[in-house]
Amino acid sequence: MKAVAYKTTGAIDREDALQDITLDKPQASGRDLLVQVHAVSVNPVDAKLRVRKAPEAGAWGVLGFDASGVVEGVGPEANAFKAGDAVFYAGSITRPGTNSEYHLVDERIVGRKPATLSDAEAAALPLTAITAWEMLFDRLDVKRATAQGGQAILVIGGAGGVGSIAIQLLRALTDLTVIASASRPETQAWVRECGAHHVIDHRQPLAPQVQALGLGAPGFVFSTTQTATHYADVVELIAPQGRFGLIDDPAELSALPLKLKSVSLHWELMFTRSMFGTPDMARQGQLLNEVAALVDAGRIRSTATEIAGKIDAATLRRVHAQIESGTARGKIVLEGF
Repeated sequence: MKAVAYKTTGAIDREDALQDITLDKPQASGRDLLVQVHAVSVNPVDAKLRVRKAPEAGAWGVLGFDASGVVEGVGPEANAFKAGDAVFYAGSITRPGTNSEYHLVDERIVGRKPATLSDAEAAALPLTAITAWEMLFDRLDVKRATAQGGQAILVIGGAGGVGSIAIQLLRALTDLTVIASASRPETQAWVRECGAHHVIDHRQPLAPQVQALGLGAPGFVFSTTQTATHYADVVELIAPQGRFGLIDDPAELSALPLKLKSVSLHWELMFTRSMFGTPDMARQGQLLNEVAALVDAGRIRSTATEIAGKIDAATLRRVHAQIESGTARGKIVLEGF
C-alpha cells in the first residue's frame, strides 16, 4: 500500500523530510478496524512529531491522525462496525498514522462519518472536535457556571482547527457569550463565521480588550496556542474562581499566579484515553457520533478551509510548512492517493 513517511527528524524544507513509500497492507486483529483511507487532515501535532520524534532505527514513521474512509475489515473482537461502513476518527499517538492507503484503528475511538459531509470535509473534524469537546465539557465543565463571570468564555486562538470547532460547539450547546481572539482580517472574519459574539486581537494585550467589551470578567478561558505569551493577561482578565484550560506546550508554566483568584488549571490531550487504554476510551467514539449528529442537523459545520491535493509527500511537505508558519485558518485536508 502507498504511504507517506519519514526516517529522519528535522526541518520540512528537505526532500527526505516526508517521502512516498510502499508498505505491506496490515490485517485487523482484536478490536481493530482496517480502514481504507479516503481523506486526511494535518494537525500541528503532525509537524511537532516530525521534528521531535525519530522512528525506531531502520523503520519508517507514518504520521497523521485524522481520517475519513470506509471499513474494509474488522478484527475478531470488534462488533461496532462492519465492512462498508463510512467512518471518521483520530487515531492513536502510539500507533502508525493515517497517511497511508489502509490504516488500523481501535473501534472504540471511531465514529460514523456525518452523512451530509464529503470525506474531505469529515476528515477535518475528529482530532480538533474531540480536543475541544473534552476541554469544554469534561475539563472546564462549561455547563456548570462559575460563581462570577459564568456567562462568558474567552477562546484564545479562535481561528485554528480547535478554536474553530470550539466556538461552534459553544454556540450549539451552551448559552455562553463567546469571545475569540484572532489577529488578521481574514481570521477575524472566520471566527465570526464560526459564531463568536466578540473578536479581539491576540497581538495586542488581551485584558484591556476584554475589559472594554463591558461583559465583566469571563469565568472560563480556553487557550489553544501561545499560552506563555498570553498567560499574564489570562491571570489578569479571568474571573475569581474561574477555570483556565490549555492544550499547547509552554516551556514553563507556574500555577502559582492562579492562586490569588482560586483559578483552576486544566490540561487536555485527546490521546490520553487511547494511550492509556482508559475504561472510558469508548467515549471518544460516542463523542464523534454526537458531533456527526450535530453536523447532520445543521447545527455545526466542517472546519475544512482548503483541499490541498492528493495524499502524497510533496503535498504534505507543503502543508506541514504552512502549519508551521502559524497562518493556517481552520483545517487543511488532503484527499485520495
